[in-house]
Amino acid sequence: MTAMTPGSNIPLPVARVTVDVAAPVRLDVSSLLLTADGKVRSDDDFIFYNQPTGPGVTYRSGGGTTPDSITVDTAAVPPGIEKIVVTASPDAAGQSFQGIEPTATIRNADDNSVLATFTPPQLGSETALVIVEVYLRNGAWKARAVGQGYANGLSGIATDFGVSVEEPAPAPAAQQATVQPPAPPTAPPAPVASVSSPPAPAAPPAPPAQAPGTGKINLDKGRVSLQKNQTVSLVKGGRPLLSQVKMGLGWEPAYRGKDIDLDASVIAYGPQRNHIDSCYFGKLSIVNGAIKHSGDNLTGEGGGDDEVIVVDLGRLPQEVTGLVFTVNSFTGQKFTEVAKAYCRLLDAATGEELVRFDLTSAEPQTGVLMAKMIKQFSGEWEMTAIGDFVKSRTVRGMVKPAAQAL
Repeated sequence: MTAMTPGSNIPLPVARVTVDVAAPVRLDVSSLLLTADGKVRSDDDFIFYNQPTGPGVTYRSGGGTTPDSITVDTAAVPPGIEKIVVTASPDAAGQSFQGIEPTATIRNADDNSVLATFTPPQLGSETALVIVEVYLRNGAWKARAVGQGYANGLSGIATDFGVSVEEPAPAPAAQQATVQPPAPPTAPPAPVASVSSPPAPAAPPAPPAQAPGTGKINLDKGRVSLQKNQTVSLVKGGRPLLSQVKMGLGWEPAYRGKDIDLDASVIAYGPQRNHIDSCYFGKLSIVNGAIKHSGDNLTGEGGGDDEVIVVDLGRLPQEVTGLVFTVNSFTGQKFTEVAKAYCRLLDAATGEELVRFDLTSAEPQTGVLMAKMIKQFSGEWEMTAIGDFVKSRTVRGMVKPAAQAL
């Protein structure tokens, strides 16, 4: 059995697989069949509570006592369908995944043996989730852990997959190819998913207001100031940021204290949280030069960033799916002796500050996990503020706690 992480994939050794999605609360589970362009063909490709069977895909309700599931018979999937995504949302109206850890279990549908499990990390205000996908690659079927959340429920998923979602009118109106999204009969009225063929382009939804420390936003409104545990998607104008960026890290001695020698580093990981390499003052370039370090600052004095790490997102090897930025005190001074520690992400070409995170608390430790960047299944990167303190004076001691933070 494989415990999957976001973006990881496994080959499917059998033609028929079942995906169970379990959580501490009841979930509505559904599935969409997608063509090579990532769109549904018609309402027949939306498999859910009120339409439990489709070409090669079957929905089974757990009745509230066992998990809902989606079974995919890859041998029966029609030509032209290259991906089946499995989605989930809390059954209770308006409930988010905050504090809920759904787990997808991928099984052999014939003997019920477990092939893999996946629990998406760091969920917050999301009310719907693409949890896994079964996809065709070079003639072979595979399963990938996704974990992509949507704070605006079904409409967010619909936008990605070419389904336009409208609130139902007070008086029933005739609509072509109308699908009711998954909800028990007693649930409040849900949005209506109207699918046309070919689907009309859907305008992206306006970013929802986010509570402090939760949710995901993007760069469309300019610079983003993060709070601890808050995440920003590095997307601007609908396009992922895949150019060179700079992570600047800075600090000052507290209360006009003595010089303090901190070391900024970045640790690169693979999809299984496996350590690939670390970039720090003793190793200024890693992964074929896609990540470079500016060198060591021995005092923390002076304005601006004390140390800078340049990351060429477009040149990162495919196996690099996670980056964790850390700061350590090699001389043993504690972070209670540090003032104004921060990290900020800049566009390397223009110098524009994109994201900033100011460390607002301190603990008597010698290391801190400042921020992480995780590559999503869609190819875009997300940055999350961490701000967790660790007992470690070197980057070597940060490898394990940083992996756990991914």
